[in-house]
Amino acid sequence: MCGIVGYIGKRDVAPLLLEGLQRLEYRGYDSAGIVVTGKATAGKPAALKMVKAKGRVRELEARIPKRFTGTTGIAHTRWATHGAPSDENAHPHLDADHKVAVVHNGIIDNASELRAKLVADGVVFLSETDTEVLVHLIARAQAETLEEKVREALRSIEGTYGIAVMHADFNDRIVVARNGSPVVLGIGEKEMFVASDVAALVAHTRQVVTLDDGEMATLKADDFRTYTTEGSSTTATPTTVEWEAESYDMGGHDTYMHKEISEQADAVDRVLRGRIDDRFSTVHLGGLNLDAREARGVRRIKILGCGTSYHAGQIGAQLIEELARIPADAEPASEFRYRNPVVDPDTLYVAVSQSGETYDVLAAVQELKRKGARVLGVVNVVGSAIAREADGGTYVHAGPEVCVVSTKCFTNTVVAFALLALHLGRIRDLSVADGKRIIEGLRKLPAQITEILENEDEIKKLAAEYADAKSMMFIGRVRGYPVAREASLKLKEVSYIHAEAYPASELKHGPLALIEPAMPTVAIVPDDELLEKNRAAMEEIKARSGRILAVAHQVQEKADHTIVVPKNENELDPILMGIPLQLFAYHTALAMGRDIDKPRNLAKSVTVE
Repeated sequence: MCGIVGYIGKRDVAPLLLEGLQRLEYRGYDSAGIVVTGKATAGKPAALKMVKAKGRVRELEARIPKRFTGTTGIAHTRWATHGAPSDENAHPHLDADHKVAVVHNGIIDNASELRAKLVADGVVFLSETDTEVLVHLIARAQAETLEEKVREALRSIEGTYGIAVMHADFNDRIVVARNGSPVVLGIGEKEMFVASDVAALVAHTRQVVTLDDGEMATLKADDFRTYTTEGSSTTATPTTVEWEAESYDMGGHDTYMHKEISEQADAVDRVLRGRIDDRFSTVHLGGLNLDAREARGVRRIKILGCGTSYHAGQIGAQLIEELARIPADAEPASEFRYRNPVVDPDTLYVAVSQSGETYDVLAAVQELKRKGARVLGVVNVVGSAIAREADGGTYVHAGPEVCVVSTKCFTNTVVAFALLALHLGRIRDLSVADGKRIIEGLRKLPAQITEILENEDEIKKLAAEYADAKSMMFIGRVRGYPVAREASLKLKEVSYIHAEAYPASELKHGPLALIEPAMPTVAIVPDDELLEKNRAAMEEIKARSGRILAVAHQVQEKADHTIVVPKNENELDPILMGIPLQLFAYHTALAMGRDIDKPRNLAKSVTVE
């Protein structure tokens, strides 16, 4: 969940690293640091120079002296795990002789045990971090090359890591390694880059190599090589990143969240483009690697994700059951991997992750693969770990999403599930007429999303009406319940207002006790077969003097306010009903003065447990 960036070449490194950190700050922003080295001079060996600062990258930049020059360096922006945010706990970390520098993403599980042994040997620690253990292990390694020193240290480590290492005695190289946390190499002209995310690289190169778990690399200015942690050479073939540097700019918006909400019509058009087959009223999803006979043999589908991806999976499970008539459910990957689940050979598993690197999801995929399960990936980042580990899958083509809270990627993921459900349904028992109906609904989505976004000023006014709430309830039935859960999460993440989401049918089984004038309720009220049931739930709330904001296809008399959204097919309505609530969360947070793109205690890609 932290950001790593490194460079080796001929250019002045500090400005490059700072630029990279700014592009990666959405991955962690409680502290930052940078180490650079220059060339050795007569009678004076190359030395490592370090600057660190608690706070945002701008605090680090303000501390860097004018003569902080060098041609090789590594830098880091942190999301705290071990040790509170502070100058001392910021990365990089150095050994006592200031020869070894390390930046690290991940968690070293046996850090306490290793730390105790090192302290007993006389090592003095300057931070509370688990990472500093690794620095001292590398510094004390007896091997002759930096690669061997790093390899020797890693043999003692249990846990996850993406690391970049510099050594003053080996100032012509950076050594990197990966186990569970992403590491990407950027290939330039007589210069090399490394980062934890391609966002830091695309301004300089679009040729990248993504390391696999258990893989290391040595970067020099004019070449690189990859190998396993055991020392065996591996073959690395560069790929071209599909996104350009401009994709990561704000594009005239005040925040990335607003930009990404506004991009959803185009993003949905992208995920649909080239996939619809009008002749057979179905869709083409060639990356599934699942032929018709295999698809008909699937008896159950289990969808695994975390946070927003889990909520998208809940909607996806409903779409699959409705359109393909295959039993389907969604579960948090973080729970699934620890409960020793029964892995059924007739079950198709679907792993959902925006980054494709979410650690809990990746670990679940690896466990499923070990047990012989068939796993599909639904991810946004091409070439990511889950995309590589899965048997097949589909990309959601949302484009880069920089704001910590997910908006357009959630929407595109749900649309991707609609495509998957339609594909499976047409292989099984979904009629041509129903296939055509769903395709027509999918094609309407971009224009309907634009229609919703054009109502932003009205939603902004409503957000101001509810911004004084200390807590809010979100309710929905069946198709509306996952929408309520995701909307509740959005409000919590970005505004810090406490919010609960419940099935509307569960109100009378406990949550109704919370209803009072100070507790507003957001009700998801689609115009479907459950409309009257949802209206009855609003009656219960009004009878207890609760305020109601409805999201519906027509004005609701029992609601104090209604956000009216365009009607699509019943199965596809959840895709549209969540979008105004993204804007509602955004404008509520804006009214409260929150740091919208970087909410407290959170980071974008959860690559630790």
